[in-house]
Amino acid sequence: MPNTKRTRLSRTAASTIAVALGATALAACGSSDSDSKTASGPVSLTYWTWTPGMDKVVDLWNKGPGKKDRITVTVKKQASGDTLVTKILTAHKAKKAPDLVQAEYQALPTLVSNDALADIAKDVGDARSKFASGVWQQTTLGTDAVYAVPQDIGPMMFYYRQDLFKKYGLTIPTTWEQFAETARALKKKAPDKDLTTFSANDSGLFAGLAQQAGAKWWTTSGDKWKVAINDAATKKVADFWGGLVKEGAIDNQPMYTPSWNKALNTGKQIAWVSAVWAPGTLTTAAPQTQGKWAMAPLPQWSAGENVTGSWGGSSTAVTTDSAHKEAAAEFAAWLNTDGAALQALAKDSGIYPAATNAQTSGAFASPPAYFSNQPDFYTKAAEIAKTTAPSAWGPNVNVAYTTFNDAFGAAAKNKSDFSAALNTMQDATVADMKKQGFEVSQ
Repeated sequence: MPNTKRTRLSRTAASTIAVALGATALAACGSSDSDSKTASGPVSLTYWTWTPGMDKVVDLWNKGPGKKDRITVTVKKQASGDTLVTKILTAHKAKKAPDLVQAEYQALPTLVSNDALADIAKDVGDARSKFASGVWQQTTLGTDAVYAVPQDIGPMMFYYRQDLFKKYGLTIPTTWEQFAETARALKKKAPDKDLTTFSANDSGLFAGLAQQAGAKWWTTSGDKWKVAINDAATKKVADFWGGLVKEGAIDNQPMYTPSWNKALNTGKQIAWVSAVWAPGTLTTAAPQTQGKWAMAPLPQWSAGENVTGSWGGSSTAVTTDSAHKEAAAEFAAWLNTDGAALQALAKDSGIYPAATNAQTSGAFASPPAYFSNQPDFYTKAAEIAKTTAPSAWGPNVNVAYTTFNDAFGAAAKNKSDFSAALNTMQDATVADMKKQGFEVSQ
């Protein structure tokens, strides 16, 4: 997320975000729209998105519901991540932001705190009923306000080489303690192999694991933020993975490298903690092992629990600069809940939909080709997605993520203390917020 200068968190944003995290605050107000689908003339909307094939999906709207309501949407392709957030905020500063924007869930607090996103709670109908509560919470920040409609999600799962687990007599771990025992057991039976790796080049993975453990990295009280990246839940996750790296029970190399690809493709690494989108990555990284992998729920911290974290995903939001908020909200709801739109998003854009009604139908009625040996792949994925834990993002996720890559990257490489790296991440995030002018409580 961008390094946006702010003298203080806006009162509206502070209040709504505070409610998201259990603090008392003022109730949010719904948006109004002076020129919407009921206006005397047609409405033209602009949508900034990075999703491939979105123009084909939007054509369904322009020729169908949009045509009937005289609402036309034009897609403007953009870069993703921090680049798009910076562009949105720059445009908003000039009051020229588009009507609709695609935003990753962790970017929403940044955009809300800069008053760039409209509350569309009164304009999205019964959309909430289409999503798991933990997913919907990410776009509302836990309040009565609605700042976006969920589009795609990345519920986390455990992937493993079915054939090699059988060969080495390993069982699928259902708890993280069993996961560690499995890693050690494999090392004893095949010293040249690793269960998996701890990678410090994708902070989203670590954030998702912390989320599953119950972490609340950013919370607010009134106009003040509290940063707790080194809270007990996250420290538990850091110490667990740091301990496995230090004892050599797992590898410590980063993901998405030729070396990592080779390890997966040759069976040197036989498992991967990932998300629902993993089949696409494995298809490229380990093509020779197609049909040999299987997916299971993420291991739990306590036996009997059933919760997962989220790694990736985005939403469709309406900006405060839009003169057609009601019309834009109508389109956002259609795009992410309509059956035809969702199937087009799956087919033309390759996304895993946030809407629960689309997760086992159409494009998801059959397993990914890579997992043809697991016919119930998407049935299991849909059940796992329902257990997504609530999240607690803040206005400078970019700083936290960058610091993670640096501090945990060094710790993983040197097999040093992960707790120290976590404290570095905490201190850098707090320092940046204070530098920006946010009030931070200790």
